[in-house]
Amino acid sequence: MVGKLDYKRGTDAGVINQGLFYLAWLMDHRAEFEHLVRDRLGVTAASQVLWSGPRLICIAGDFTRYDVHAVREHRRSIDLVRYRLFGSDLLGLETVASVSGGMQVARRARRQAVAKAAADVQGASMRELAGAVDEVLLGLGDGVNRVERKTYRAYQRLRNFACVCPPQRSKLLVYLKVDPQDVDLVQGFTRDVSGLGHHGTGDLEVQVRTLGDVERAQDLFRASYAAA
Repeated sequence: MVGKLDYKRGTDAGVINQGLFYLAWLMDHRAEFEHLVRDRLGVTAASQVLWSGPRLICIAGDFTRYDVHAVREHRRSIDLVRYRLFGSDLLGLETVASVSGGMQVARRARRQAVAKAAADVQGASMRELAGAVDEVLLGLGDGVNRVERKTYRAYQRLRNFACVCPPQRSKLLVYLKVDPQDVDLVQGFTRDVSGLGHHGTGDLEVQVRTLGDVERAQDLFRASYAAA
């Protein structure tokens, strides 16, 4: 495995950055390094150099807490090693921090995969919800036309009676031609938007989050259809 060893006699705030610079230089000059190994140690040794998981080892008299934090946030594999002298002939080495960049990448990849899977499930659920609303609105009676607008989908009889906006992350917004004053508004389900700007037409906003909400909103859909 390729590694870069950086040694400092005391505490140096730039030891990690300097080591990363040298490591990056080494990774950019692989051919020259392999040629040097082949000349010094032979063809067999040169063929055993692994470039897939480079590691930086920083040895210093001490490190700050900022160094330790920086290492844990970095994508590279880095070891911070503190040395101690005992007398004139003994040397002790202590690992202060050790981070495997490959493990961090793997964990990040797993988190991203889980998030994507959750988003896919949520997206499929919202598409199913939009399909259910579409089916109910088209089935209210003969002569219902569905018109695709730039920012919403309109359902028309002689005029718009329902406007459905594209699904959001967890809900579908439907605007109806129903007077909010005639409805017992329920927080999180129905809202008076007569004084608010929004896509589509209609003063009553219906927030649909589940198939149960579609059933719950059918009387409102019918009232809007009848008014049109």
